[in-house]
Amino acid sequence: MIKVRLMHCGKVLVSPNLPFGDGNLLGASGFFTRRNDKIWLPVSTVYIEHPQARILVDTGWHRAMSPNGTLDKRAQIAHMSYLLYLVNQGVVAAGQTVSEQLNNLGVKPTDLDYVILSHLDCDHVSGLGQVNEAKRILTAREELESALGFVNSHTRYTPSMWEGSGLRTFEYEPSNEGPYGRSLDLLGDGSVKLIWIPGHSRGLFATKITGADGRYVLYFSDGGYATRSWKDMVLPGICEDRLRATASLEWIRQQSLDPRCIASWACHDPATFPTVVEL
Repeated sequence: MIKVRLMHCGKVLVSPNLPFGDGNLLGASGFFTRRNDKIWLPVSTVYIEHPQARILVDTGWHRAMSPNGTLDKRAQIAHMSYLLYLVNQGVVAAGQTVSEQLNNLGVKPTDLDYVILSHLDCDHVSGLGQVNEAKRILTAREELESALGFVNSHTRYTPSMWEGSGLRTFEYEPSNEGPYGRSLDLLGDGSVKLIWIPGHSRGLFATKITGADGRYVLYFSDGGYATRSWKDMVLPGICEDRLRATASLEWIRQQSLDPRCIASWACHDPATFPTVVEL
């Protein structure tokens, strides 16, 4: 049996154009959005208990950015940057960091066989320092290369969040999965596939967890920000490549409508709640 657990590891305050801006980068920045018009979204991670491995997908917020479980401007700026603070203000309440929640399940960072990072935006990699004793920490080569580019590393990404963590990259392989036919079969048995869905970022992947009977759970991270995204085909406000983002979202739609799909989760869907699915 495979157990797939969706956890909310904090929340983030953003302009509505960030999740549902359809490629509107200026609107997504929130620079001209009044605070009262911004919205709170969950920040999710997925923990997979598999007969072969314990796998964590994304890491949520680190306690350092919200030391007292409240919005802390000074702490957040120190943890990332003033620019990213302007774009998204984050909070992680007491007991909600990924390490705190795993600890409540009796799982230590050293118990994790994999920490896999769907992409390197701050709300997905911030908590890495709390689980960096995992046996393997992985992201796609394309994602890390993009994040280390001069402009991206000084604006969108915060390399200090993963530097010294032991982060390694993997290569996508040709496959029959995804909008571009590239994926990684993480365990070699088809049960956990990392499927390339570029657009929001260059190396972004969805995680597809499939049981012995063919039913599956799809975690599509920021390929879309909610079920609404694929139902209405609304792109995220931040798109590294709009055409690729559209193709990826169409693939997410197809996968989510498949009768074998028993759960389809985005990272920031306000309509989702922590849950466990057994396959």
